[in-house]
Amino acid sequence: MEMIDLRSDTVTQPTPAMREAMARAVVGDDVFGEDPTVNQLQDMAAEMMGKEAALFVPSGTMGNLAAILAHCNRGDEVVLGNKAHTFLYEGGGISALGGIHSCQLPNQPDGSLALEDIRAAIRPDDAHHPITRLIALENTHNRCGGVYQDAAYTRAVGELAHQHGLRLHIDGARIFNAAVAQNIEARQLAEPADSITFCLSKGLCAPVGSLLCGSREFIHRAHRIRKQLGGGMRQAGVLAAAGIVALQTMISRLKEDHERARRLALGLRAIPGIVLDMGMPQTNMVFCALDEKVPWNANQVAASLTQRGVRVGAIGERRFRLVTHYWISDAAIDTAIQAFAEVLQTASTPL
Repeated sequence: MEMIDLRSDTVTQPTPAMREAMARAVVGDDVFGEDPTVNQLQDMAAEMMGKEAALFVPSGTMGNLAAILAHCNRGDEVVLGNKAHTFLYEGGGISALGGIHSCQLPNQPDGSLALEDIRAAIRPDDAHHPITRLIALENTHNRCGGVYQDAAYTRAVGELAHQHGLRLHIDGARIFNAAVAQNIEARQLAEPADSITFCLSKGLCAPVGSLLCGSREFIHRAHRIRKQLGGGMRQAGVLAAAGIVALQTMISRLKEDHERARRLALGLRAIPGIVLDMGMPQTNMVFCALDEKVPWNANQVAASLTQRGVRVGAIGERRFRLVTHYWISDAAIDTAIQAFAEVLQTASTPL
């Protein structure tokens, strides 16, 4: 049985063009800065984000960690959302490895942090307090439904940060989804930020890697931190080659993932027992929940769906996250909707 995997866009595999590029990649020692393919990828990334330089790292988690460590000293504070990926899902690395304090503000339903909340969170110059050093945003925002932030908002946060002598970092793991959804260039969303990460291994389909972008001085600091974190790779051009193909070929087609996510949401909304708990998706994520009348929980429904060839992410007692990507076709969407309908019918049928 061929599985339809909607758990995440991290399950994507490299395209045939990526595999060919990896096989043909010209490589060198990247720790010495001598891998031409890595250097090409980094130059492409920096240009696309409107920054001076970029650094290829193994993962988005390492990219965010290296960025925050490069911006902050031990005991400094970063202001971020209480639903931010960095806060929830990156192993507490900024505290464990950097001694960096976090101030968690409530994310608004649209994924933003209220400007007045950010302003109130900036500490006064007082020996009793940690020093507020950095503001971190997420775009698109995972746990708020894959919603995007617009350029006006990120510009406003950047202006607020810089007025107070702070820096702005954007976790842009899916920044190209945000840009495509708004029909703008990613650099417009990155412009106010002092640093930004983005992932190659999600909707862009490359097998491994993320890019951290910023000024040359910032990337010089981050390069040292990458080494300290064990992220210095040698002939990494075999991976960077896939990233180059991803940036050249996979961005514009993200709109297809967004369209399929909306089709999936519309289909699920028509099934008794399913509730779209975040409304219509803005990008490639659909969040839904089980109505209270459904006797099964999310894990039971997910297990039954797997038996029908559909994998979904159960992210709570009664909630799901479904993510569309390159390997999800129109037919796969139809199959997934049908599988949900069958499972919910089974769950609601008295024995």
